[in-house]
Amino acid sequence: MSITETVTSSEDSLLWTLEEIGRLISQNGNPTETLTNIVHLIQRRFETDVCSVYLLEPDRANLVLAATIGLRPESIGRVRMRLTEGLAGLVAEQLRPQSVADATLHPRFKYFREAGEDPYRSFLGVPITDRGLLQGVLVVQTIEPRLFAPDDVRMLVMAATQLAPTVSEARALGQFAAPAHQRLCALSQNLWWSWDTETTSLFREIDPVLWRALDNNPVALLQQIPIDKLEERASQLALHSRINNAYRRMQEYLRSKHTWGARHAGVLWARPVAYFSAEFGLHESLPIYSGGLGILAGDHIKAASDLGIPLIGVGLYYDQGYFKQRLDRDGLQHEDYIDVDHRVLPLRPALSEGTPILIAIETRTGTIIARVWQLSVGRNTLLLLDSNVEGNQPEDRELTARLYGGDERVRIRQELLLGVGGIRALAATGITPGVLHLNEGHSAFAGLELVRQRMVTEGIDAWEALRRVSAQVVFTTHTSVPAGHDRFPPRLIEEHLGPLGEALGLGHDQLMGLGRVNPGDAAGVGEEFCMTVLALKMCHRANAVSSLHGQVSRTMWMPVFPGRSAEQVPIGHITNGVHVQTWLAPQMRQVYDRHLGPDWPERAGDTGFWERIDAVDDGELWETHQTLKAQLIDTVRRRTARQGERRGDPPELVAQLRRALSPDALTIGFARRFATYKRANLILHDLETIASLVNHPQMPIQLVFAGKSHPHDSPGKQVLQQIAGLTRDPRFAGKIMFVEDYDISVGRQIVQGVDVWLNNPRRPLEACGTSGQKVVLNGGLNLSILDGWWSEAYDGLNGFAIGTGATHTSTEIHDRRDGDSLLRVLTNEVIPLYYDRDRDGLPRQWIARVKRAIRTLGWRFSADRMVMDYVRHSYIPAAGGTSSDVNRS
Repeated sequence: MSITETVTSSEDSLLWTLEEIGRLISQNGNPTETLTNIVHLIQRRFETDVCSVYLLEPDRANLVLAATIGLRPESIGRVRMRLTEGLAGLVAEQLRPQSVADATLHPRFKYFREAGEDPYRSFLGVPITDRGLLQGVLVVQTIEPRLFAPDDVRMLVMAATQLAPTVSEARALGQFAAPAHQRLCALSQNLWWSWDTETTSLFREIDPVLWRALDNNPVALLQQIPIDKLEERASQLALHSRINNAYRRMQEYLRSKHTWGARHAGVLWARPVAYFSAEFGLHESLPIYSGGLGILAGDHIKAASDLGIPLIGVGLYYDQGYFKQRLDRDGLQHEDYIDVDHRVLPLRPALSEGTPILIAIETRTGTIIARVWQLSVGRNTLLLLDSNVEGNQPEDRELTARLYGGDERVRIRQELLLGVGGIRALAATGITPGVLHLNEGHSAFAGLELVRQRMVTEGIDAWEALRRVSAQVVFTTHTSVPAGHDRFPPRLIEEHLGPLGEALGLGHDQLMGLGRVNPGDAAGVGEEFCMTVLALKMCHRANAVSSLHGQVSRTMWMPVFPGRSAEQVPIGHITNGVHVQTWLAPQMRQVYDRHLGPDWPERAGDTGFWERIDAVDDGELWETHQTLKAQLIDTVRRRTARQGERRGDPPELVAQLRRALSPDALTIGFARRFATYKRANLILHDLETIASLVNHPQMPIQLVFAGKSHPHDSPGKQVLQQIAGLTRDPRFAGKIMFVEDYDISVGRQIVQGVDVWLNNPRRPLEACGTSGQKVVLNGGLNLSILDGWWSEAYDGLNGFAIGTGATHTSTEIHDRRDGDSLLRVLTNEVIPLYYDRDRDGLPRQWIARVKRAIRTLGWRFSADRMVMDYVRHSYIPAAGGTSSDVNRS
């Protein structure tokens, strides 16, 4: 049936009455609703499978999908094309109708995956013009291929002409393109917004109180504000042009081909990096992280996106996340687990041919099923496996509920899901990785599944497949603490790896041998199966995360490589770095924009770039940091007062918390996991000295602590309780503060606002310790043990060192010596330098040290440098993309 047969009217020139057109306009003035009404009306009247309206953007060079019936609703505001591409672009470019029987055969056809256009073949598009100006394009499509008759074309042109004023009005109400709500929704669906300060500020300004209450979550924010209220708020604050600009910048970012990766990592475009990690710390609104490992993984995937490195992250979706921390009046930590609603997260099901992907893993005691979520992180994608699905046993539905929860049986099942399930999820989405990067040993089972797949596709045995797969595997180890490496008894390996072992043609003893330092150890006795050992045996390239950590790791794992000295153990190092734009305060970003140029992030990894920091006025740098410090103090006061009210503290104590800390005092921050080797209480080993320092009338100090102890770490909880108790001690009240529920948001505030970052692990147990790196570009200084990254970063004038790097076999002597050194450096160097002011009230020598830290450390310890090192030294060789490699000794 043709359009002309379905459209019946008494007058050929009139399709709709004025009353019908009037009903198209949203009663509340919402342009989204108006455009939706238009496509509904046309789709019903013309009886087509699809009707869409594309609106012209302000640059008059691009079209954006603004309303549709038939295409995927989530593609609204996301499908964007230039007038020189696509069939809708051809209509706008030539300002005349285009009728195509099978659009896929037309030379101007362009496939937009997110639109879901696969079932539709025919295309009829006509321009929408009002008073001679192009406003957009009206398109209808049908499933069956057909060429529309001339009368069909004429009727749709008539419809477009009649509706043009309404469309023009909707376009004007929508501020030249998609309405604010649609653009903000599109922005919220890609975590790029989280490291773009302008976009983050847009969401915050819509409703600052609600924004903070929702953990800075834009998806939740947009769900709670009615569309008409949102549009009203955007108009009041004149946000529309900023929203459009943010959306345009995101699209330009996503589409740009002029990246470092495009120039240097071509081999990875055909077969990308698959980056496996048990946790990803991307933003506080997505609580699937616990600490440094997850934060590093989040920074890694963001930097890879900025550099244009094709990388697919693979992890687990924890629907209760890591715990919420709550302290009682005695300072004891309590853990609360809160269900995270995936509907308020930018997640969407990963699909295969339009169907949500489910993967299955066989064990001796049943099959574990998981669905796969997909998350956009800039240019890259993160796949998250979720076992809370129909068909699983109750225990398995809870498998991905909590991060690092449960016993060793839960842990091995999580790691089986991450490793084996992750590889199967990649295969189901059609991704063939060229590199497998295992971020810590939790995901080492991935290598075994890749071996199985290689055996099937290439017809080879397990040992040959292992040889070939290991060439593609990159392994990063993160801990110097032996207890931090997962080990499982033979019975759990048999229960969970038995079916996979059979598929590999390996007996139980052979399978156990892959995870043992001594492969010949008899099954069932002696050595357990170690995930780190498996990872080391599965890879050709292994690295630690700092120079010192590399030395420690080579010694620790020397038994895995018999006959080799520690120096010959094949574990190198790539020192961690931080994603600058995630951790840099907007105010400091503005300073760098003014003095270094707005494109400075693209050059921040160049070795000589930061020399220009010396030209920045001392006063400007100092005052900017003082502003950040004031924000930190406000945050600490607000959060601790709220904590006090929740605990039922007396009103006078809550009032005291609201006045805590002084903007004039030297502020020291310590925020990290409360593992005992990190020695959060080292500075408190001489309380009389600390009391004299925090209460000094001319040169006082104050301390801000934050951090969580693992639920099963009783010694760590005791350290935390000691520090929390001091906040109630009259000598330290208002001067030593503990902020509950440490997360990315709290960490960001502290690293941006403290004067000094304190880091005092028991050397050499800190693998890297990237927290201190986040302080540098925010104008703070490090006071640290010479461990991890600081042992290779400290030059004598870019911060402060605790001790000389010496250790002792006696923990008691080691800690006492380091504690004495800490107080000595603090008293004799840090405090005097901070309070040494000139006639302008500026600590010139302190600022000089801050500038030196920025100049010498800013380029070295960024995630950009780190990822570029991985690409050059690990990814490209693993993917077989090196053009020259003659040193094979």
